[in-house]
Amino acid sequence: MRHLRKKNRLSLPADQRKAVLRTMANSFFKSGEIKTTLGRARALQREIEYLITLAKRGDIHARRQAAAFLYEKDVVKKLFNETVGNFKTKKGGYTRLIKTLPRRGDAAPTAILQLVN
Repeated sequence: MRHLRKKNRLSLPADQRKAVLRTMANSFFKSGEIKTTLGRARALQREIEYLITLAKRGDIHARRQAAAFLYEKDVVKKLFNETVGNFKTKKGGYTRLIKTLPRRGDAAPTAILQLVN
């Protein structure tokens, strides 16, 4: 059965999971890439793709939806003004997930999530 398979739960309660993803999304849009565990990168990739699709729409409602998810206003401005310019003609696949070596302390699988240019 496919119950509870829609989202990656990250072994966190819903409020903590949302806070982690929001913080990581802010960091991602500031720098253009982020290095994290593979599970978190996959969960974040889904949110990033959705936010870029909102930015491509570009209307005020899309801007407010993005601002409701992202913490910082300057990140929302950067998303709608700079980041989305590279993806106006692209219909998806805005990010790339590169698997890297396991983390040294606990051997957790890590990955780099970056924008495709």
